[in-house]
Amino acid sequence: MSSTPFDLGGVVVATTLPFMEDESAPAGLAVDYDRYAEHCNFLIENGCRGVGPNGSLGEYSSLTDEERRRVVQVAVEAVAGRGIVVAGVHGVGWHQAQHWTRLAAEDGADGVLLLPPTIYRASRAEVVEHYARVNEVGLPIMAYNNPFDTKVDLTPDLVAEIAQLENVVAVKEFSGDIRRVLAIKEVADIDVIAGADDLLFESLVAGAVGWFAGYPNAFPREAVEIFTLVQEGRIAEARELYSHLVAVFRWDSRTEFVQAIKLSIDIAGHSTGGRTRPPRGPLSPEHEAQVRKDTEKALSYLATR
Repeated sequence: MSSTPFDLGGVVVATTLPFMEDESAPAGLAVDYDRYAEHCNFLIENGCRGVGPNGSLGEYSSLTDEERRRVVQVAVEAVAGRGIVVAGVHGVGWHQAQHWTRLAAEDGADGVLLLPPTIYRASRAEVVEHYARVNEVGLPIMAYNNPFDTKVDLTPDLVAEIAQLENVVAVKEFSGDIRRVLAIKEVADIDVIAGADDLLFESLVAGAVGWFAGYPNAFPREAVEIFTLVQEGRIAEARELYSHLVAVFRWDSRTEFVQAIKLSIDIAGHSTGGRTRPPRGPLSPEHEAQVRKDTEKALSYLATR
């Protein structure tokens, strides 16, 4: 590995993507690039270290190739060097992931977020090759462990193997097993990044050095505050703030997390929530009511601080 790997830590927001009505666009929804640029600027101005376009919250799998590239370009233009841009480059095979990584490099991204092969349940050797091929491009890589969606678990020993690649500098841990933070640190020289919003506090206390996050789309300033308090050793203060937000943060670990986070953004008074593209449909009435309740409860607490 490089002796001075690029740091992808801090609060980097997996950005939601706003759409607007357009009958000529896929499913009648066109990407609203202007509002997306405003959202990236909003997150940076509220203290987030960077943005992560084309993650699951960016609905990358529902975008055309042209849209997917333009989203990264808009993020880079909006951030304008004030933070980092970590682009999602997920693909069914390494040839696709490598392609998206090359484009991200051309368009000015600082690093990439990389799942194992999507859809196909890859073997260990196939996973290692996947990362090795993307490593060839030269951008810093944050591996993404999400065994629920990919059916591939980047176990600590597998993380240690891919961490030997010079550009694999961090891993976003979303297994839901808090023991993974220390287990990875014991066997691999790699930064562990909190991936599940409802395990944020626990992950940071255990030694995670970043948060690649969903709910900072709606609560950016508070997200940065929690992260900073833990980094400063002010654990009780961080736990107090986190305890009032964790109920809504739990929606980040639900199947409907994209719709839920977009609704929370709308309730919080921002303008970048709204509809989702198929296959994601609207929340059920029951889920919408609960998201509203959880979000409004968090906002009520924050209003009293």
